[in-house]
Amino acid sequence: MNNDYKGLLLAIDEQGIATVTLNRPDIHNAFDAALISTLTTVFKRLDQDETVRGVILAANGKSFSAGADLNWMQAMANYSFDENLADAKSLAEMLAILNNLSKPTIARVQGAAFGGAVGLIACCDMAVGSRLSKFCLSEVKIGLVPATISPYVIDAIGARAARRYFATAEVFSARRARRLGLLSEAVTEEELDSTIAALIEHILRNSPKAVSAAKKLIFKVQNRVIDADLIHLTCEEIAHIRVSSEGQEGLQAFLQKRPANWIKG
Repeated sequence: MNNDYKGLLLAIDEQGIATVTLNRPDIHNAFDAALISTLTTVFKRLDQDETVRGVILAANGKSFSAGADLNWMQAMANYSFDENLADAKSLAEMLAILNNLSKPTIARVQGAAFGGAVGLIACCDMAVGSRLSKFCLSEVKIGLVPATISPYVIDAIGARAARRYFATAEVFSARRARRLGLLSEAVTEEELDSTIAALIEHILRNSPKAVSAAKKLIFKVQNRVIDADLIHLTCEEIAHIRVSSEGQEGLQAFLQKRPANWIKG
């Protein structure tokens, strides 16, 4: 299935892998209020579609995304506080939906990823970047801060690195992004798609509901004290999934040495 939106392409293949492609290559896939709204609509749709097994966030052209569109930024320069607040809430909603998507997400990164684009990458579960890609948290150069993306970027690269790159707005390489944890893999341009395909192959061999539950489990457990409440929560999690239909199917398939019913072909 293929769908064209303004500034965005959506394709879902026979395996249930959705590819969301930023499609404004003439302006380096910079985003504005309209594109943010479209991304929000598409991410909500994919989250609710039970046939979707994973989501790839990609971009056409030389750049992944240059961040905010200049025309949009010019309009924002005349916004009141309340208008700026509403605008920021729209971006924050889109990022939160992507971050919490019930399907595994993979960012496919080539070229430049500046400003808010780094936030998009940080919201994805995995990110594969070209070794020639470049990154920059550029907001302070124009008197702003990376506020709405900060929870996700700090979660991805850590507070110590964020204290440097939020302040310096320096451009850093794919190799550095890999070391910081923003990228899962840094490969040649020719290896981008094959590396992502290998990740997808692993995902498709796993229980869709278990993958979704495992992602939610991370959000429930991270940064919590290991106490009786957390231990009880984890026990409930495994008990619930063991008696679920996919939990039962997975256990039976393992014991009977056969492929589980979610494995196609």
